[in-house]
Amino acid sequence: VQLQAYGGGLVQAGGSLRLSCVVSGRMIGGNVMAWYRQSPGSQRELVADIITGGRTRYGDSMKGRATISRGAKNTVYLQMNSLHEDDTAVYFCKFSQRGDDYWGKGTLVTVSS
Repeated sequence: VQLQAYGGGLVQAGGSLRLSCVVSGRMIGGNVMAWYRQSPGSQRELVADIITGGRTRYGDSMKGRATISRGAKNTVYLQMNSLHEDDTAVYFCKFSQRGDDYWGKGTLVTVSS
């Protein structure tokens, strides 16, 4: 299983950004697709995840400002709104199935004042 994330970049505070992650490889049954983020000096934290049936869960950091969704062809999106400077981080997508976790390389999001 391989993951490729897209959509990071520079955005002004208050702006929006949508991240995409495409998962390829062998997928068996139910799974969880998730977005995490990590800023310098901090631990990696959950932004949001979504299971095969569509139920979602959000971490505290972006609750109310982020929306996770699944698209066609094993793609997961993260729509982020009202971005703050402290949302600056590397955002990683993760795919989990049958107890195994697979991570993408991450995409950098920089929010400027």
